[in-house]
Amino acid sequence: MVAMTKKVKIFQIIFSDPSKSFYCGGDTVSGRVEVEVSEMMRVSALKLLGLGCAKVEYAKGKQRCRQEAEYLRHETVLRLQDQPTDSDGSVVLRPGNKYEYTFGFELPQQGQLVSSYKGKFGYVQYCVKALMERPQQPVLECKKCFEVEEPLDVNTPDLLSPAGGMKEKKVTCMFIPDGQVSLNAKIDRRGFCEGEEICINAKFENTCSRIVVPKAAIIAKHTYQANGRTKILRQKLSSVRGNHIISGMCDAWQGKTIRVPKIKPSMLGCNIIRVEYALMIYVHIPGSDKLILELPLVIGTAGLGSRSNSVSSQGSSASTASQSWVSLRMPSEPPSYCDVTRDCRLDQPLTPLLDDFDGDDSPIFMNAPAFEYPAPPAYSEAEEEFNGNARMLPVC
Repeated sequence: MVAMTKKVKIFQIIFSDPSKSFYCGGDTVSGRVEVEVSEMMRVSALKLLGLGCAKVEYAKGKQRCRQEAEYLRHETVLRLQDQPTDSDGSVVLRPGNKYEYTFGFELPQQGQLVSSYKGKFGYVQYCVKALMERPQQPVLECKKCFEVEEPLDVNTPDLLSPAGGMKEKKVTCMFIPDGQVSLNAKIDRRGFCEGEEICINAKFENTCSRIVVPKAAIIAKHTYQANGRTKILRQKLSSVRGNHIISGMCDAWQGKTIRVPKIKPSMLGCNIIRVEYALMIYVHIPGSDKLILELPLVIGTAGLGSRSNSVSSQGSSASTASQSWVSLRMPSEPPSYCDVTRDCRLDQPLTPLLDDFDGDDSPIFMNAPAFEYPAPPAYSEAEEEFNGNARMLPVC
């Protein structure tokens, strides 16, 4: 943002390291202010401001809710080196020359700032602003924003401890009891970073007459506070689902995973804006409210999170995969028709038994899709040379 006149050709802020994507508490923000004029101009002073604030603004009926919180304010007067100044400190800028005012200031230490943020009803913004004061003329202004990211380590004992809970719901039909639905879920820790997988261990039980569907989702909760009022915005980021559970049956998730998408870390230190995350494990019950269990999550800064679980899970997956390859054997002869299994149950149905709605208009009853038994596997013959003698090998 630059306020310009015909006398000023260039008035801009350039950081010393333009490739730096963000700053942390305690870092030094440095750079220069470049000025070039087309006509001779007197400058009384060039002030530099380092600003950082959080702002919330939204409408509540006819009332406009607005509140701000300041986290950074640095002010200094910049001077040109090797440039003559008048007794009042003003300088004369002449056309054909490029003038550079250098600056540098240190951000407050870690824990005193909050990370940059931009949401629907508020933001946290940091910027460097230059003000050029001229005698009997309007003040010229230019601004350049920069990102701040406060490190959030999820390797603390509190965030490495497991979390879990249990919920149950009694279902009725026309005020007549219709059994109940229950869930019991647990995760091994509460702190994660983007790209990591959350392992869910859960058990679901259905004793009502309806077909229910267990699901899980990562939820973001944005809380805005202004004028003593609170506004909450919830957003579903990613989700997984399990198999349908018919009446009188139960199901279990043993290490079912959901990946943490690319999201901003949790923001817990701001007075008027909070960003929190939760793992919502719920059961969709047609014709009734969902059974919901929320487990709080803390999303940490990438590079500081615990990666041990992810590495170990990848190692175990590779080990399992190698063992599965070792266990493969070529059949000696094609199987007969009686050896072909007729159990057509699938771990994940190819077509959903119920419309996958989260609303209240989902049907209670299901329509089973038509399914035909697969044909026996086809075989071809390949010829292989072995010790000079040809033999036929069955190939699937």
